[in-house]
Amino acid sequence: MPVPLLALLQAEARLLWDKSFRAWLALLKVLLPTVVLVKLLQDAGLIPWVAAPLTPLMALLDLPPALGLVWATAMLNSIYGGLAVFATLAPELHLTARQATTLGILILLAHSLPVELQVARLAGARPSCQFLLRFLGAIALAWSFTATAQSLGVLQALAPLDWLPTPPDPSWTAFAANQALNLLGILGIICTLTAGMRLLDALGLTRLAVRLLAPLLRAMGIGPEAALITVAGTVLGLSYGSGLILAETASGRLTPRDTVAALSLMGLSHAVIEDTLLLSLIGGHASGLLWARLAFAFVVTAALTRIMAALPETLLLRWFARPPAAVLHTPSGCPHCRPPEAP
Repeated sequence: MPVPLLALLQAEARLLWDKSFRAWLALLKVLLPTVVLVKLLQDAGLIPWVAAPLTPLMALLDLPPALGLVWATAMLNSIYGGLAVFATLAPELHLTARQATTLGILILLAHSLPVELQVARLAGARPSCQFLLRFLGAIALAWSFTATAQSLGVLQALAPLDWLPTPPDPSWTAFAANQALNLLGILGIICTLTAGMRLLDALGLTRLAVRLLAPLLRAMGIGPEAALITVAGTVLGLSYGSGLILAETASGRLTPRDTVAALSLMGLSHAVIEDTLLLSLIGGHASGLLWARLAFAFVVTAALTRIMAALPETLLLRWFARPPAAVLHTPSGCPHCRPPEAP
């Protein structure tokens, strides 16, 4: 390999690594304290207290009251945490496929909120807005699906429980090992996606993909700069997509409106393959877990972008968006270059 080409590839690799590592490090500063806090709450037995106010909501959705604890655990911990609680309750519940799907919708739209809302905040969205979007969105879609299924008389058979998760090891040693693997996995995914997007851009495939996605993105009000990032986050997960958004926002390529629109779509519908398959194993149906969720996410995102387009910049930054995370651009040792932190 010619020396100039090798030097060029080495320089490109260093640039991609630096961009990916900075985005991952910014995520790490948010993820670590948040997951530790949730673990402490879980060990202290405080999560059931959060579930108590959800009992009336379970009645509204024609779900057993005990499932409020499942959803509360998923919201504060993760999908796997919620399903671990579900595993202990499922044999006594005798859920129908409709009820299992309704529970799946609640979990898919609102889970891992302490972590994912902080990730969204870091990437440029107001966490209060994202919380309302996901929590109220979960209730609205679950209620709509339940009402529709009841009126049509479908999904009334008992849900087939093809798989129940093994309760995780509650020790701090297992917790630390699992989180270390998760965080290193996020770094690997961000590096891979960053390099892949750079290669696609160099080959001209980015422009082709944007053109193909343009009608759908235009209908939702998402600009072309956020196209591939939004697709990556929707397919892979919010943490991965937000890591890419962090890097792109810091470079100035994404506007606050595009950032919020992309994060909102990813918040309502991310990891569509993995999470959909996971919830289908407890008896959920694809009509609600996948198709209704995607349609709901598209419609809500389109409505949200039109609302944001009508707002002046001051109100947009007050209600929906935070100033771009330009701290990633700040040179070390230059405190005067650092922009003020938004609340």
